[in-house]
Amino acid sequence: MDRIILKGMKFYGYHGVSPRERELGGNFVVDVELYLDLKKAGREDDISLTVDYSRVFGIVKEKITCRSYNLLEAAAEEISSDILKSFPVRETVVGIKKINTGLEGSYEYMGVEIRRQSSLKQNEGKGN
Repeated sequence: MDRIILKGMKFYGYHGVSPRERELGGNFVVDVELYLDLKKAGREDDISLTVDYSRVFGIVKEKITCRSYNLLEAAAEEISSDILKSFPVRETVVGIKKINTGLEGSYEYMGVEIRRQSSLKQNEGKGN
């Protein structure tokens, strides 16, 4: 399976369970992988046969910068759901890293990664 990768998208957002996190905000890094067949797009050099990266970036940016979530899991679910609804993608992997959590100690980041499949994949070969 082919994949499109959008890695290291950086945003400032207001997500977290604690009121402090939601007031002060923090830095987030989002990675998205999209699994789909890219053969036809590659052969024909046609953007309409693939996924427009700028539209995926826009979905991620809107969710991270314009919304507020208690959980990174919720943000990742919404990003994945919007991508699967908007594009002919079989599977998504969405990772969100919270760079500054306010916790004491030494760490690079804390985050989540989810993998979701399109109903298109589940219905493949069934005439749908």
